[in-house]
Amino acid sequence: MVAPVLRLSRAVVFATVCGAVSAGGHVLAGGGLVPFWVCLAGVLAAFGLAYLVDGRERGAVAVLAATVGAQMVLHQLFARLAPIAEPRATDGAGHAHPAAGATAGMVLVHLTVAALTAWWLHRGERALWLMIRLYAAPPPVIRLLVTAPPEITQPSWRPVACDVPVLVERAVSSAVGRRGPPAAPRHSR
Repeated sequence: MVAPVLRLSRAVVFATVCGAVSAGGHVLAGGGLVPFWVCLAGVLAAFGLAYLVDGRERGAVAVLAATVGAQMVLHQLFARLAPIAEPRATDGAGHAHPAAGATAGMVLVHLTVAALTAWWLHRGERALWLMIRLYAAPPPVIRLLVTAPPEITQPSWRPVACDVPVLVERAVSSAVGRRGPPAAPRHSR
């Protein structure tokens, strides 16, 4: 199970990314500017979805499903509560209807945004869980560096008495001092 703080922070990141990118995509696909309160409502809806499914590490398919679900909810919310910038088509009775291209374009933009944010969020999800696993079970070298060593006594640097007799210098008469490599051995026949 995931700690509440980690679960909350992951849900906040998911909701913020989905809400901000979806609002930007909504505007670029022909919708009007999304009012702050509508964007906040969308972020809170995405936060609720993310918090519900955020109990453990999720794979790419689960992250994609969550982002597609969030984008569809945000699309519906923005389409109903945000003004539409594209001209509306009218039917024979003069009733206004949103242009069919705008709706298809919006859905395509939201699905594209869902795929891109799912890829990006899944990469972050994998990196986060890798760090958690590494922190939970550090390699032995890191464990040695991180753990406190047992109390070590400091070495003493006092002089030690020495009872070795001092030899008087004398020349060794049989020693010959030469420079160079040793002579090649002679073979006797």
